[in-house]
Amino acid sequence: MLQWLKSPEQHFRSAEFTAEAIDTEGGVCVQAMTIKTGLAQSVVSAYLNSLKKAGLVEMKRSGKWTYYRYNAQAISEFLQHLQQTL
Repeated sequence: MLQWLKSPEQHFRSAEFTAEAIDTEGGVCVQAMTIKTGLAQSVVSAYLNSLKKAGLVEMKRSGKWTYYRYNAQAISEFLQHLQQTL
């Protein structure tokens, strides 16, 4: 999922996704992630919430839609920390 969120234009612009799949800030709606994974929405939401709690993605609500976006800075810092620690 993180890989998909890193490049949403590449992964969520096909005909199977609605115009609402990607917001103007590069966030991807939960519905699009559910379609792409084939998993139940509750499973996808729980996984995305875990990534949010870890700071690896950011969440934004817009009306009935919830969008998640890749947090490049946090992921970069996390990878640097891993490199220094391991």
